[in-house]
Amino acid sequence: MVRRKLLTTTTKLSLPHTPAAAKANAKAALSLLLLLLLLAPTSWAARVPFACDPRSGLTRGLRFCRVALPIHVRVRDLIGQLTLQEKIRLLVNNAAAVPRLGIQGYEWWSEALHGVSNVGPGTRFGGAFPGATSFPQVITTAASFNSSLWEEIGRVVSDEARAMYNGGMAGLTYWSPNVNVFRDPRWGRGQETPGEDPVMAGKYAASYVRGLQGNVGNRLKVAASCKHYTAYDLDNWNGVDRYHFNARVSKQDLEDTYNVPFKACVVDGKVASVMCSYNQVNGVPTCADPNLLKNTIRGQWRLNGYIVSDCDSVGVLYENQHYTTTPEDAAADTIRAGLDLDCGPFLAVHTEAAIRGGKMAEAEVDLALANTITVQMRLGMFDGEPSAQPYGNLGPRDVCTPAHQQLALEAARQGIVLLKNQGQALPLSARRHRLVAVIGPNSDVTVTMIGNYAGVACGYTSPFQGIGRYSRTVHQPGCVGVACTSNQLFGRAEVAARHADATVLVMGLDQSIEAEFRDRTGLLLPGHQQELVSRVAMASRGPTILVLMSGGPIDVSFAKNDPRVAAIVWAGYPGQAGGQAIADVLFGTVNPGGKLPVTWYPQEYVAKVPMTNMNMRANPAKGYPGRTYRFYKGPVVYPFGYGMSYTSYRHSLVKAPTQVSVPVASLSAAYRNSSLLSAGIRAAHVNCNAASLGIHVNIENTGSMDGTHTLLVFSAPPEGKWSPARQLIGFEKVHVSAGSQRRVRIDVRVCEHLSVVDEFGIRRIPIGEHKLHVGDVEHSMTLQANLG
Repeated sequence: MVRRKLLTTTTKLSLPHTPAAAKANAKAALSLLLLLLLLAPTSWAARVPFACDPRSGLTRGLRFCRVALPIHVRVRDLIGQLTLQEKIRLLVNNAAAVPRLGIQGYEWWSEALHGVSNVGPGTRFGGAFPGATSFPQVITTAASFNSSLWEEIGRVVSDEARAMYNGGMAGLTYWSPNVNVFRDPRWGRGQETPGEDPVMAGKYAASYVRGLQGNVGNRLKVAASCKHYTAYDLDNWNGVDRYHFNARVSKQDLEDTYNVPFKACVVDGKVASVMCSYNQVNGVPTCADPNLLKNTIRGQWRLNGYIVSDCDSVGVLYENQHYTTTPEDAAADTIRAGLDLDCGPFLAVHTEAAIRGGKMAEAEVDLALANTITVQMRLGMFDGEPSAQPYGNLGPRDVCTPAHQQLALEAARQGIVLLKNQGQALPLSARRHRLVAVIGPNSDVTVTMIGNYAGVACGYTSPFQGIGRYSRTVHQPGCVGVACTSNQLFGRAEVAARHADATVLVMGLDQSIEAEFRDRTGLLLPGHQQELVSRVAMASRGPTILVLMSGGPIDVSFAKNDPRVAAIVWAGYPGQAGGQAIADVLFGTVNPGGKLPVTWYPQEYVAKVPMTNMNMRANPAKGYPGRTYRFYKGPVVYPFGYGMSYTSYRHSLVKAPTQVSVPVASLSAAYRNSSLLSAGIRAAHVNCNAASLGIHVNIENTGSMDGTHTLLVFSAPPEGKWSPARQLIGFEKVHVSAGSQRRVRIDVRVCEHLSVVDEFGIRRIPIGEHKLHVGDVEHSMTLQANLG
């Protein structure tokens, strides 16, 4: 599915005079030429108006073109002028033109997961737009735990997207971000997500969407879409694929885990779209489930936008899942359930017959079109000349700018996680480590660093090139690709390590191991990679540093426990500037502050957990260990939220209540519907706006190096039947100079952060002693019901 063209450019390098260095310097020259072309004045073809061209006598008098009218009036007028056949051809991603009304065709499918992508047909590169800034893959950016960074990346991506739209190379509707919970460590698409914690995923979703959309009033810069709703986190495992999978999910897990990021995306992020998924949930395809779509997304969460299917999923529910007996039933069921747009041709082919056969009404098509056309009007697509609109001045000069590329570098730096640093082997010293052996199948990669759903990067700096800016280097791949099916090249790698002052092994995975429709079978390094690490570590004259590129967790217990492996660094897929960011961390230009957004399990964990089991909570009677840090209590390689620094920090609580009054709406409400205090007060019966508190924390840098610290705050409900045992409720990224301290406030909302979900999917607030875990400090506070 991913169609990717490459620019093999990089910035100017200082490397030894070797064939590899000559090749790198040739790339540097090409990169410089690209930069000059981007900064130089250039002519480019601006987009003609999508509709309502003021120069056209055809559209000048149309009411839906009058910008002064309210959008809903314009939308109603436009739909009223369409024939049934014209309406139906607007229900699919490659919406047809309506020439008699001066409306062009439109391709809805564009992607912007971590930069403008050419995965969807709505976007292409070339001419004045040869590339776009490629940020780290989402799992890496999530490790920064920095919501302001997430929003800023969204803002930059939408700047570049608007610029490309103005130049006729992109659309304005982007089916990103992916906010599914990273439930199983084997999932090939876990790399696209913000990790395993639903609250964190929700905060990422809202932040990135705000950056993309702008959310200035009712207008949109671009329209984002949160996907894949819901309980979608299996692609192809052990003979089960996403097209046939029926996810059996409890009401408790749906409310407590799977739907949490989507609710935050709609309610807090005000996203313009939600994409339903391929799978069924409890026997019903998500794209045909009125409870999930019409009742929940649009009803409870009040989506202001459109609902789109994952590509061909309407066809899948008929042809693969056999959910309906006729294609007309499939068309009718999905539209009546709340689906507005089909990525694929199915609705364009079968909707008219469904209407003629009495299975649905034309008015239901009108409702779907009202949702999609409203978004287009909020984007300004019916406002005439694009250059006269907000963002109309953006063009080629606003893509791949130095500032944007610097942000990509900063995002990679913030997402890198230090997992082991034995004897303070890191940071390396350019003075003491004058020759570094750079070894491994990911040591000189480019496209691997940007993961999936990426576009064409502005340029690349590989790990080998980045390290070469600090020291002389000698390079040996060790393996032919990450599959590492042979150890024939190990001898050369050992020789290089034996003669170097330090050895950096860059190992891990790539899209041949984990990707869309490619789930992993295990958690170990592929092929002979583990053997290569151990043999090189044994041969190395200086410290051996293991750098891992991957989206999902890897069981590297062997390296964690091997004293010859001095340090371990996880870089995820760090984006176009990943090699520079890795080198900056290794040599101490940057003090690492990233934290793992997923639990790293041992290999034996997956033997006990089928990917098809959607239960989050452990079932000891059946030998089921549970999932994620919230419910799994067994041994781990590295826990969620783990990450070291080159300095040390001390936390102290400055202000935190010991008694918290929970304002119940009324005494009768508290006791109605089995909502007894012993069972916890229903959150719906609490005045949630009045139930909040602030926690003030001092963070002191007690080491000798400035650092950017990630503060994580967890809550634990009263002991007993309540679960989860621990839940992330807040996080903050704060820079603290050596020897100084900073004060941070964490807002705790009782209904959201101190509640749990019971087996019926009802959110309740347990009365009694709750514990807050702030860094290494534990604080107890008692919740009391105020029935006043």
